[in-house]
Amino acid sequence: MTQNYHRRSPHPKRRRSHRPPKKKFAPTIKAGSDERLKPIFEQIGTPEARPFSPDRFQLEAVEAVRHGDCLVTAPTGSGKTWIAEQVILKALERGERCWYATPLKALTNTIFSRFCDLFGKENVGILTGDIKDNPDASIIVGTTEILRNQLYDAMHTGRDLTTDLVVMDEAHYLGDADRGVVWEEVMIYLPSRIPLLLLSATVGNARQIADWLTDLRGREVQVIEETKRSVPLHPLFFHPSGTLFPLVSQKGGKGNVGLYKKVNSYVNQDNPPILAPPNRLPPMGEIMKVLKKYRLLPAIFFMKSRADCNGALELCSGEILAGDPARADLLSQRVDEILTAHPHLSRHKQRYHLEHLAVGAHHSGQLPGWKIVIETLMNEGLLDAMFATSTVAAGVNFPARSVVILNSDRYNGVEFMPLSSSEYNQMTGRAGRRGKDKVGFAVILPGKFNDLRHLARLTNQAPERVESQIRINFSMVLNLLLSHSPQQIEGLLEKSFAAFLLEKKRGRSRGNRRLWEDFTLHLEFLKFKGFVDDDNRLTADGEWASRLRIDSPLLVGECFRLKLFPEDPALMTAMVASFVNERERDDESINRNALPKSLIRTFLTIRKGLTPFAREMLDWGFEVPFLYLHPAATLYLWASGTPWNDVVRFSGLQEGDLSRLILRTADNLHHIAALSAVFPQAAAAAAQAKKAIMKDPIVTTLEEMPAHEEGPVAGSPV
Repeated sequence: MTQNYHRRSPHPKRRRSHRPPKKKFAPTIKAGSDERLKPIFEQIGTPEARPFSPDRFQLEAVEAVRHGDCLVTAPTGSGKTWIAEQVILKALERGERCWYATPLKALTNTIFSRFCDLFGKENVGILTGDIKDNPDASIIVGTTEILRNQLYDAMHTGRDLTTDLVVMDEAHYLGDADRGVVWEEVMIYLPSRIPLLLLSATVGNARQIADWLTDLRGREVQVIEETKRSVPLHPLFFHPSGTLFPLVSQKGGKGNVGLYKKVNSYVNQDNPPILAPPNRLPPMGEIMKVLKKYRLLPAIFFMKSRADCNGALELCSGEILAGDPARADLLSQRVDEILTAHPHLSRHKQRYHLEHLAVGAHHSGQLPGWKIVIETLMNEGLLDAMFATSTVAAGVNFPARSVVILNSDRYNGVEFMPLSSSEYNQMTGRAGRRGKDKVGFAVILPGKFNDLRHLARLTNQAPERVESQIRINFSMVLNLLLSHSPQQIEGLLEKSFAAFLLEKKRGRSRGNRRLWEDFTLHLEFLKFKGFVDDDNRLTADGEWASRLRIDSPLLVGECFRLKLFPEDPALMTAMVASFVNERERDDESINRNALPKSLIRTFLTIRKGLTPFAREMLDWGFEVPFLYLHPAATLYLWASGTPWNDVVRFSGLQEGDLSRLILRTADNLHHIAALSAVFPQAAAAAAQAKKAIMKDPIVTTLEEMPAHEEGPVAGSPV
């Protein structure tokens, strides 16, 4: 489904008085480099093998956790996970239990696998909503939402959380617009007796976050900051002729950077040469030859779209891999080893590029299993290049020697906006592999949407501040009312990061007014609809609705109260999919005559039955999702046994988007299945429905793939 959006123009509209000058194309690309790069390129290579020696900041952080809470901020790839491993090891030696929270399921899986190797499978469990394994283990690795839900349960039952240490990885997610609220909730609800270790990329207000947590938890939070990269980074400019230049030059004092003089001359030309015509990708194969000559491979190319990632594969050739027959044979053998046990992935249309060209595309339109294949081969040094969208920069660890940046802006879901310093640092944080590279590189390609001056500023820009993203929702209100009075909840809201920031600016009296007013509005609506009584206690309906920790708990709850949910598992799947759908769908294109009448009838009954309730929510100012038939019909087919490729065609979605719809549906079904004591038939249908849709290729993991010894580094001499 093509998104209908346009780039924001960086300039005001101009009258077209004449044709724009015709762009000059560079002659055939020929590898070259500026003389100032010679000493830098001479540093390229693998560091001497020697026993691991932790950095100063790592040792300081381990010591700090012995005495209380600790916030560690350091560049991507600097070794923050090692700190957690040492702290967890010491906790295990004392017979204590640990919780390791991450923002992404992919990162959770990676950490789980690593911890199983380090601490033994019997000591590690995983909880992601999709996966529940060994939940009583001494170490639990899971998503932050699961930890938040466990805190809700602990507050409700009066039992303490059964852990002695909480580690929150990627803690700067506190400022994430969509999910930061969950991080803030965890920090507010976590008992102060439990030490808290926060691991974060560099942020501009680490001390302020620590001051808030100190005020909140009544114990000092020590900040350990490291600004130096473990592998030095050098930004380069790729001239359309094929010559590499330094991107920036130091001017005077520290922090004052500008474009290198020859790059500045290029930018100032009225009609500079370009690498490709407008709306065309640059010649990736030729660019990779230049990178190969100067030993800058392997590389991650950050593309603006999924289509560009896929299109870039078609512009690559097998010349680089052909020059290294030993690695070519090893790559072919490894791909075959990995994919043999996964029939669907083994037929992937991009397998040829992976196996014969040593390149892969990695983006959210791909199945999770295929992305794991790409990540695995990249980590093993068998690929020359990976073409990815910028979202791949956060949360998954597969660095390369170089990253290649084609655009200085990024689509945020609404419009294109200039890259922030945090986004730039996440991307360039993948350049330079600790223990494998002495130096890393960020290679900037010229293009219509690549502002070289903006990127030059980002190379030395201070990290951005993390702001509070807390907001009130019905699931939060229902769960807090399980164990708190409104007055106690007001006290909790006064402890929020948002209130702390406002208090510093305006005084405590205004610190949490917005949150409290929003909470009161939600509370009054819950009273109006009978989920809360006049004494501000949950009714019977409110108690079971609190278990629906999903995006639309009240709409799903109203379905239960009106007895609208079907008991057929496939129909249950279909209806829930309609609630979790995130995008507009074209229901007019569906041939309804080809769909079961029971599906159409059930869908229309639910939509009609919920209309009065939805109108009331809208009248009170709350958002209400529109229910579409298309996602419902898609998931009905999948739950009913329709082959995967047929479901993909019917859905009109890319495999990764369909996978995400299925996983979100499964997560909602999981919560509905938990209501077996109140709605046994519907809960049983939900449990069967989840089982019906969680099958290959959705559940494909590569945990059982053959182990592989360390191979040669792509793009480097063996």
